[in-house]
Amino acid sequence: MIPPGEMIGILGGGQLGRMIALAAANLGYRCHVYAPEADSIAADVCAAFTQGEYDDEPALAAFAAQCAVVTYEFENVAATPLAAVTAHAPLHPPARALEVAQDRVNEKSFVEALGGRPAPWAKVDSMEDLRAAVASIGAPGILKTRRDGYDGKGQWRIVQASDAEAVELPGKPLIYEGFVTFDAEFSVILVRTEAGEVRFWDSAENVHKGGILDRSTVPASPVILAQVEEARALAAKVADALGYVGVLTLEFFATADGPVFNEMAPRVHNSGHWTIEGALTSQFENHVRAICGLPLGSTALAAKGVVMDNLIGDDAHDWPAILSDPANHLHLYGKAAVRPGRKMGHVTRLVL
Repeated sequence: MIPPGEMIGILGGGQLGRMIALAAANLGYRCHVYAPEADSIAADVCAAFTQGEYDDEPALAAFAAQCAVVTYEFENVAATPLAAVTAHAPLHPPARALEVAQDRVNEKSFVEALGGRPAPWAKVDSMEDLRAAVASIGAPGILKTRRDGYDGKGQWRIVQASDAEAVELPGKPLIYEGFVTFDAEFSVILVRTEAGEVRFWDSAENVHKGGILDRSTVPASPVILAQVEEARALAAKVADALGYVGVLTLEFFATADGPVFNEMAPRVHNSGHWTIEGALTSQFENHVRAICGLPLGSTALAAKGVVMDNLIGDDAHDWPAILSDPANHLHLYGKAAVRPGRKMGHVTRLVL
């Protein structure tokens, strides 16, 4: 057990790190952010900040030596250099979770081995591979980079087979995924302790626009609620197989044949932001509790229902109107530049 007053290291300087640090401060911890960008919105609320590249092992070692435990808010941190961290402090979640989640082929193979069912997929390393994948799986489908893509980035839609010929391959390992006919999208978010205790939050029904999460609603629709138990069972298997510590998210499609696995995120997740006001213990606080070895807090709902809307780009300029409704809980992330498609904050409303 790591007592309050100790330093928690956070790899990544974005809004997830910021919200982890705020939750940690409420429990009496100090946080130290490590990120390559000089301008870090997480560092704004932390006791210390180190600017360094994720593959700079001496800098990582010096950072970790100042921390009682290290976590991450960004899954595209290179896994191999993290040995420099684990030589000085525990790393939660483990680097193995990064190795699985940051490569879509590894991720889907790992989940399939545990009995999960992803969309049909095929590796693509050449135009010949792409043609073969489209011929085998069919169109429509999505061609994605195996690594580094998120929020719709690094993706190409193949509406019909002929579209494949127009794709200019980026020279990176790719994966082709067939479309899934689904009724709704939802996420399973759990927290696991080092001793193996697992707790789940209610699953949110998620709506995306332009590949970016737009709204999360709890409780979810009946079609999702009928499939949550099966999805939770898979998520627990994933967490146990990884020896996971902290918050883990798996995203699913609710289909006529049951839940289809989409992707996993070894971290706190945008679709769980509603838990700050909407659950008795937020995903951020329970993540801190888990990685520090503290007893977990209740994940029960704090209201009859919750709606969370992301503020994307210019949406953040609507803060006066948002605050004019006293029922709204506004979270702005402190980002200086407003850009289209950039997550600038979120707003949560409770159904009492």
